[in-house]
Amino acid sequence: MSHPIARAIKNDPFRWTLYFQAVFWRTLMGIGMFLHKIAYPRPFKPRFVKYIDTTLAAMPGRVRLVFYTPKDYGAPGNEDNKYPCIVNFHGGGFTMGTATDDCRWATAVCEQADTMVCSVDYRRAPEHPFPTAVEDGADAVMWIWDHADELGIDGDRIGVSGFSAGGNMAFTVPLRLQDALLRRRGAEPPHVSSDAPVVLSHEHRAVKLIVAWYPSTDFTNPREERRKTNTRPDKELPRFFTKMFDASYLHPPKEVKLDSPYLSPGVASDELLRFLPDEILMYTCEWDELLAEGKRFKDRVQRLGKKTKYRMIEAVPHGWDKSPNPFKADGVAQEVYTEACKEVKRVFHGGQSLVP
Repeated sequence: MSHPIARAIKNDPFRWTLYFQAVFWRTLMGIGMFLHKIAYPRPFKPRFVKYIDTTLAAMPGRVRLVFYTPKDYGAPGNEDNKYPCIVNFHGGGFTMGTATDDCRWATAVCEQADTMVCSVDYRRAPEHPFPTAVEDGADAVMWIWDHADELGIDGDRIGVSGFSAGGNMAFTVPLRLQDALLRRRGAEPPHVSSDAPVVLSHEHRAVKLIVAWYPSTDFTNPREERRKTNTRPDKELPRFFTKMFDASYLHPPKEVKLDSPYLSPGVASDELLRFLPDEILMYTCEWDELLAEGKRFKDRVQRLGKKTKYRMIEAVPHGWDKSPNPFKADGVAQEVYTEACKEVKRVFHGGQSLVP
């Protein structure tokens, strides 16, 4: 089978340039994440890995699922215990990053919320542009539902989380999931299109919680307009990164519908957004071009009656919690992760909300 970029080169030779740029920055990011992981306290290592075949994307492939578990998972006398599970999507502009980048978040969830984490190595652009990542994410959630018993997971206690681009997926994957479940049942009405999901009145309840970290929510707003909202332009992501991200993922540029609910949940209809989980936890960054659209989206879902817990982390830039400091883990990140884990534990295990 030829490489995905080789198939695209016939129509757009520029894709090769994007691909080599992505490979270069993926390598450097990998070094940074190695440094991030060796700082004390050390995060958990994955307990096990699964590979699944995709079913939704136009280009078939395989996706790696990386599982982190509480320490007593599979222990003698505990074999029959069923754990809640957070399905996590890493960041990196849909172009960089891997499933182990969020190991510190996964560790916090396992230790403090007694919950498993499945981090998804969804296929990245430019080899796999929109909407492949979202479709791979929906495939991952469905596979976990189908194999919950053998994995030791309680299929009625599933949530999603994500960072940056993965934060976008934390909202778009549940929407894509509704359409996938309907099609799986062979009940697709003739008017349903791939970018206008039909929702089932009850299926969304299986995803109990969304935890979104500095998500992108509105691609209809041009990058330049987004940048104007950042109060600290010196702290924003470099332009060459965002240009590479958009050129890689939003392809072909004349065909991608920027207002698709699978890309821009911030402009999706109220009717669709009502079918997101009732429990939503959002964290944004003060020095981030995505802050303004994140606030707008938070206001929308709150007006729809969602139980939304929101916090802007002051005086930090986008992706602040992934610092490549090999000597010490970020104290603010640890504190905020602990706060979020208390909400995860409340949703999955019961208790009082500790976030105003």
